[in-house]
Amino acid sequence: MSITRFGTDGRRGPTGIGLALLSAATFGTAGPFAGSLMAAGWTPGAAVTLRIGIAALVLTVPAVVALRKAPGALRRSLPQILAFGLVAVAGAQLTFFNAVKRLDVGVALLLEYGGILLVVVWAWLRHGQRPRRLTVVGGLAALAGLILVLDPGSRLDTAGVLWAALAAVSLAVYFVMASRGDGALPPIVLAWSGMAVGAVALGVFAAAGLLPFRTSGADVTLLDRRMSWLVPIAGLSLIAAAVAYAAGIAASRRLGAKVASFAGLTEVLFAVVFAWLLLGQAPGAWQLAGGVVVIAGIALVKADEREPGPEAPDPLPVPVAAGAG
Repeated sequence: MSITRFGTDGRRGPTGIGLALLSAATFGTAGPFAGSLMAAGWTPGAAVTLRIGIAALVLTVPAVVALRKAPGALRRSLPQILAFGLVAVAGAQLTFFNAVKRLDVGVALLLEYGGILLVVVWAWLRHGQRPRRLTVVGGLAALAGLILVLDPGSRLDTAGVLWAALAAVSLAVYFVMASRGDGALPPIVLAWSGMAVGAVALGVFAAAGLLPFRTSGADVTLLDRRMSWLVPIAGLSLIAAAVAYAAGIAASRRLGAKVASFAGLTEVLFAVVFAWLLLGQAPGAWQLAGGVVVIAGIALVKADEREPGPEAPDPLPVPVAAGAG
């Protein structure tokens, strides 16, 4: 399959899934790291801005090296970069961190990952890709598993739910945009430039007083220990941003938006484990059972991609020109 047409280079096997799992695992550390900072007095805006700003600096050198192999790619992809940075990076993280401030990490992620349904609906309405039986069954199974991961008896904060819903929209935009393109803009360059745009935008909002921006030099609590705030900031920037975004974009281009978004559901499982290890939020038996159901649902969706039916539409036709989504 041509990446120009489908948003994937055909490497849909272990490499793509491995990158998707790496991205999900590293993204899954964001909630616990950010939660420890906000418990120490940080605002979500401050945590997000430093997270993506530092990550952009870290990726500058490898991104410049990659650009040498694709001259002119940055200029041609400017609309994609701006949309990706503002919506898929800054918007997604800011809305998610505001949700985490009001909800448990696992609950916030459950609601955020409702965005995968938007990816399926977008593919259906935009490209006529009506979801087939295995995708529907796998999707329902995955969502049912996430409901088990969520404690059904927990009370939900209304504002937190609204922030998580906005995060779901931003997440759908992330997966669709990350899978697009003709390969002219390397994944690490899209990650770097998108985070740079997002950091600048958030910095402008903070300077104008439109974004609450407060940091704290107080120690934070991780692994039941008091430690410097530099530890979660380093984790957010290097692990949960630089590695997570670069791996996620590369995975989306190999798998396409639909499979990548369903594989991304494992972020919920990783986040629950990390919240247990780092913050002491231990998962229950129902959550563990839900994790098994989620993985089964993802396997069904992936099998549906590998074995298209005779009348099934081509997966995710994508225009050459970069765009939002």
